[in-house]
Amino acid sequence: MRSGVPPSGTDVLYLHDLKTDCIIGIWDWERQTRQTIVLDLDMGVDIREAAAHDDIQYTVNYKAVAKRITGFVNTSQFALVETLAEEVAQLILREFPITWLRLRVNKRGAIRGAAEVGLVIERMPGAAKTPDTVSATLNPKRARAPIGRA
Repeated sequence: MRSGVPPSGTDVLYLHDLKTDCIIGIWDWERQTRQTIVLDLDMGVDIREAAAHDDIQYTVNYKAVAKRITGFVNTSQFALVETLAEEVAQLILREFPITWLRLRVNKRGAIRGAAEVGLVIERMPGAAKTPDTVSATLNPKRARAPIGRA
């Protein structure tokens, strides 16, 4: 698979501009203030059976995806956008029948002068996880400033 391109023949169900709030950041003030995160998801699905039956039971219910993500993010705390992205990706891959996922996480206002700041990750079911990414949600007492900064 080329980066940014779903596997050949994959239908893409998308959910863009999903806004949710959470505690996220490495600075003390960020650990005390909920911030809005904006998520864009592109999910690989096979829609042929759903189209043939005109029935939602044969596809991914994007309302269920949105509710699951917002419920999870709203009750979580992260130091890094990278951790949030990996946790959300693994959650979606575990709980919904998708073949590929592109997730864009936008932490608007994180950098003065930049309209948008964030990252994009792509995952497939069964892809190797990096150490400590699953269940890496932080306890607020563990948050700290980067080394060399106060």
